[in-house]
Formats: sequence, C-alpha cells, structure tokens
Amino acid sequence: MLPVASLLVALVVLIVAKGASSVSDYGPFVLLGASVLALLLSLPSLDMARLTCGMKASSRQILPALPILFCIALLSTTWMLGGIVPTFIHYGLQFLNPMFFLVSVCMVCGCISIFTGSSWTTIATVGVAFMGIGGMMGYDAPWIAGAVISGAYFGDKVSPLSDTTVVASSSCGVDLFTHIRYMMFTTVPSMLIALSVFMVAGLTRTPVDFVSGHSSMLDSLHSEFNVTPLSLFVPAITIVMIAFRVNTIVTLAVSSLLGVVSIIAFQPQIQIDLSFFGVLWGGAHFETSDAAFNELASTSGVLGMLPTIFLVSSAMMFGGVMIGTGMLETISQYVTEHLKRRRSIIGSTVCGGLLLNSFTADQYLSLIIGANTFRDVYEKKEYDKKILSRTLEDSVSVTSVLIPWNSCGLTQSAVLGVSTLLYAPYCVFNYLSPIMSFVVSAGLLGFKKRIWKKLKFASN
Repeated sequence: MLPVASLLVALVVLIVAKGASSVSDYGPFVLLGASVLALLLSLPSLDMARLTCGMKASSRQILPALPILFCIALLSTTWMLGGIVPTFIHYGLQFLNPMFFLVSVCMVCGCISIFTGSSWTTIATVGVAFMGIGGMMGYDAPWIAGAVISGAYFGDKVSPLSDTTVVASSSCGVDLFTHIRYMMFTTVPSMLIALSVFMVAGLTRTPVDFVSGHSSMLDSLHSEFNVTPLSLFVPAITIVMIAFRVNTIVTLAVSSLLGVVSIIAFQPQIQIDLSFFGVLWGGAHFETSDAAFNELASTSGVLGMLPTIFLVSSAMMFGGVMIGTGMLETISQYVTEHLKRRRSIIGSTVCGGLLLNSFTADQYLSLIIGANTFRDVYEKKEYDKKILSRTLEDSVSVTSVLIPWNSCGLTQSAVLGVSTLLYAPYCVFNYLSPIMSFVVSAGLLGFKKRIWKKLKFASN
C-alpha cells in the first residue's frame, strides 16, 4: 500500500498547496515517483518477465487513448474556429430555456450517448458546444460540465453499443441485455435524482444571472465569426458516422478535417499557417473588449493537450508497475480473504472498483481485474453474478471520470476546460451510482429472485 498511499498524500498536498488545476502540471511527476517507489520496494523479488507483462497489459488499454486525445484537440480547435460551436451557441441561446438548461443538457447528452455508445464522443462534440452556451447564459463551468458528464455517462452505461458495458458484462459472464436490465435498479434512481438536482439548480437561478452580459458577448461573437447554419453540416456528418459505428479515431479525424473545411469556407477572416500548423498546433487567442468571450472562444490546439498526454502516459506507467510487481494482486487477495458478510462483500466490490480506478488509471483494466478478483467470492456465496457485473459498472465505468489521473478524468477535464476536482461535485449521477449500487444490492440481495421475477413479468 505504500506506493498508493504516497501517491494520494502527494496529490492532496499538491492540491492544497497549488490548487486543483495543478494536477495536470505536476501530476505526472507524482505518478512517476510512486512508480519508482513501487519498483524499489519490489527489487528483492522483482520478476522482469512479470513486470513486462504488466506494462504490456497497461499499455494495451491506455495507449489507444493517446491518438484519440490528439484528435479531440484538433476537433475542439477546428470546430470553434470553423464557426460550428459559435453557431451552436447562437441558436442554443434562442431555443433553450435558461431555467431548464442544465436538465436539458443532461437529457440530450444522455440520449446521444445511448445511441452512440460513447461518452467520450458525446462530450467532445455536443458537450463542448453546451459549455459555450451555458457560459453565455451565466452558468458556472463546473455546473455545465457536471450536467454534460452525468448525461453522457448515463447513456454510455445503459447502451448496448458501449464498450465498457460489453466489457463489464462479458468479464463476469453475464448476458449483455440481462446486465443492462439489471442495472436499471440502480441507474434509473440515480439519474432521476440527478435530473431533479439540475432542475432545482436551474429554477433557483434568478433571471438576472442569465441575461447579464449577453449583449456584449453576442456582439463579440458575431464580430469574430460568421454564424451560418451551413456550418452545421459538419456535426450532421459526424452524427451519421457515429450512427454507423465508424471507428472513433476515424470519426474524430474526419470531423476535424471537416472543421478545417468549415474554417476555409465560412471563416475566411481566420488565417491558418499550414506550414507551421498555425492555430491547429498552438491554438488561437482572441483580444476583444469582452474578457468572458475571449476566454470562451480561445483555443489551445494540440499544444494544450500535450500535458494531458504526458499525464496519461505517466498513469499508464504507474498502472503497469502496480500490476507487474504483483502489488495490485496482493492488495486484492488481502481484501477478498476478509470478506464474510453480504454487506461487506458488496461494499468491498464498490470500494474495490474505486481503488482499481485509482491504481490502474484505466476503466477497462479495472473492470477486468475487478471481475477476476471478486468472481470466486460471489460464486462461493452463491450470489448472482449479475450483481457483480452491475456493482462493478456502477463503481468503475461511471467513477473513472471523477479521478484526476484516470484516463477518463484527464480527457474530459482537458476537453471541457474544467479541472476534474472542480466538476466532480456536480457530476451527480456519477457519484450517486456507486452509493445506489451498495444500497440496492446490500438491501435487496436476499430478495433478488422475487424482484427479478417481477421485473420479467413487467417486461413481458
């Protein structure tokens, strides 16, 4: 536990001393330091072959995220400078009711994520647009990010097209649609509570909060961008590609290329120096009289994503070392050996999912390792494996975005421009899911057969 404890202590000290946003700057060095400590502690019995296997297992899951991060950086830059996001903002301010904005964002992101099966794609496209619209309406960025992430991860969780849902069900040996139906016991209550919170948050805002400063920001927006509905053909094509299950990287790359076309076609006033990558590499910064607009419209390009890529790579190193040295297996065995009672088993599965997300910095590894760790315990106690698959998804897939050094937390923080620790308190659905999973599983486990029969009867 020493490498994990040192990591957590160092991060807490870092956050207290320099703020939550400092994790992206100093986090890689903390992760690498914890990795070195783990290696030093394991030197007397270090098996290089096993260490190599651990590094390979970690890299197979996390390395594919790096080109996705690169494409997301290009997409967010080209969609802003191509007038696509400004057009979303323009029409969003006209058609979205400010008081119901947060609940609308959560529902729309949820629907899109259900049909696409991808929370990352949903957040990187419509999520970015909603961040701009909400900012114009006077909402704080963490509130908007919380609504976007809550909706996107709800849809990802219950979609049969989601890769994490498939991994969670298959790792535990549960039929996919049975797994999804069983999750409704925890997912639906969590989402209803989240929607209620976002509804109350919108209704309790005063009208002055929404209209203040809009005129100045809209004037700046129209002075810097040519707002035209023709630019919406880019997200339309993106949605078509997503619907046909085109590879994520291909979808993001084509969408970015279409964003460049949109810049050339609709925003001739914005110059791109293609020989040095120009704004695509370093981003663009606006200097108008409206400071809020300057912050909203400015982009950081690929250069702004490099710290996140470094942090993801460092997290991959830490996860690989923890697996390869056998430390993660030792911790898992210690936990499972002391599980006796029903509530302790369910609670340990929930806590284990959260810890695995922290140890491995990757939700896929956490799901697979969690299933292998707890499967024998559930079988010995003759508990239904559907409970294991549901509890793991509630505690792993949904909470990965709340951990600053996890690949999901790093990515969404970079895409939305909000620190993970700042938006985490507003991701109501995400932190309610593991709580609801424990309450429902621990309380209803003894009556699972009767409840499952009722669910089947109702569905028939």
